[in-house]
Amino acid sequence: MAVYTEVTDEDLDAFVADYDLGSVLSCKGIAEGVENSNFLLVTERGPHILTLYEKRTKREDLPFFLGLLEHLSTRGIACPLPVAARDGVALRELCGRPAVIVTFLSGQWPRRAQPVHCAEVGAALARVHLAAADFTLTRPNALGLAGWRELYAKCRHRADEVRPGLSAELGAELEHLGPRWPADLPAGVIHADLFPDNVFFRGEELTGLIDFYFACNDALAYDLAIGLNAWCFEADGAFNATKARAMLTGYRKVRPLSAREVAALPLLCRGSAIRFLLTRLYDWLNHPEGAFVRPKDPLEYRRKLRFHQGVRGPGDYGLDMEG
Repeated sequence: MAVYTEVTDEDLDAFVADYDLGSVLSCKGIAEGVENSNFLLVTERGPHILTLYEKRTKREDLPFFLGLLEHLSTRGIACPLPVAARDGVALRELCGRPAVIVTFLSGQWPRRAQPVHCAEVGAALARVHLAAADFTLTRPNALGLAGWRELYAKCRHRADEVRPGLSAELGAELEHLGPRWPADLPAGVIHADLFPDNVFFRGEELTGLIDFYFACNDALAYDLAIGLNAWCFEADGAFNATKARAMLTGYRKVRPLSAREVAALPLLCRGSAIRFLLTRLYDWLNHPEGAFVRPKDPLEYRRKLRFHQGVRGPGDYGLDMEG
């Protein structure tokens, strides 16, 4: 989440007038994340989230994202639900951007994740995978292997500005992953961005999942690898196997992992690490003027990638080959 587009009071009042939400009481920008402009919108009917979709989010993908939220919500997943205006349409336009109002989820994201949080996240991710199994719309993963190569081509000549030797290191990793990337794992709709700031808790109880705007179709275990990278490293860069074991155990209690999925985890974690390393690197080198959010450090994911490159097998994540 972030704020890239400013909304005037007049434009906001006119926009909200199309809904049965009453008058606007307040609207405050949310300066977290990197993709779209988000606001905490409070009206006479209570709090909501207003999102303006910026240029990176393709308009043609929005029916998939919004339809997925509606689908998951009807199956008991605690996620934002798009709010329709009086004409029955949820997706609208504000300040020249596609825009939507969604329901507000209570809770806070954990600033210092504990194993119990990781276990809840693993279970919730598995529930999402099962709940989305009969979702009829599909969206290819634009940030899969081909997308990584495209990003690398855009960044390779400037990557060493961030760290000398980074360009060659990225190129070598992509050469390694290309012929080894698994293509036959169980697949379906994945969240693809389940970082701590996209998961809300009240104490140890998970209350909601947000920010499904990278959701796509890909290997389900790849989504789990993204979670391991996002939740199971400490601030000093050390991998916390206790958190990883909790996340994987929580997931498997809801959806068992096959032996092939377990065996693929080290490779999937390497792919997840280079995906976020490259997107952060691109954002670092192409930071838009006037944005109210700083780009995230790409080298955090270089350190994570190096850990996974040294993993001997699934046991280093707290699992064995039996899944």
